[in-house]
Amino acid sequence: MSSLFQWVDRVSRILSRVAELVTLILVASMIYEVAARYIFNAPTLWAFDISYMCTGVLFVLGAAYALKEDAHVRIDFLANKIPARPRRLIEGVVFFCLLTPIFGALSWFAVGRALRAWRTSEVEMVSPWAPLMWPFFSLLALGLVALTLQIAVQGLRAFRGRTHAEFDLEA
Repeated sequence: MSSLFQWVDRVSRILSRVAELVTLILVASMIYEVAARYIFNAPTLWAFDISYMCTGVLFVLGAAYALKEDAHVRIDFLANKIPARPRRLIEGVVFFCLLTPIFGALSWFAVGRALRAWRTSEVEMVSPWAPLMWPFFSLLALGLVALTLQIAVQGLRAFRGRTHAEFDLEA
């Protein structure tokens, strides 16, 4: 079971690195668009599409790693008052029994949407650039699947009595 946890953690880390590359693409495209628009008076057709696609992808691809590193915003004033063992049980139930099926369903629909976009060569209809949508939908689906797996792993870790955040506190 531990090797499965490590594999999911590794996938989350790899996808976070991909999100870093997507951030560089986003920044470069925005710099290019600003220069093209305001210096050369020649705006691009594709900058808006690149910006929303990159932004969506980088958030979804980074979400699993943020969960692994316990970096999501958390309101813990109540949770800190609960003893560790019941808190881990609650966390395990919420993550594994509640969030895993919800995000599993989201992942299922996202994968189906990506496959449909690929099969039909769907393009963005409201964009003058009209980019293919399957790369965007595929990366969103990949990020959601990774987040679902990381949620399940975090829930199982909580059931086993240890959460990632507790490792950091002991160090």
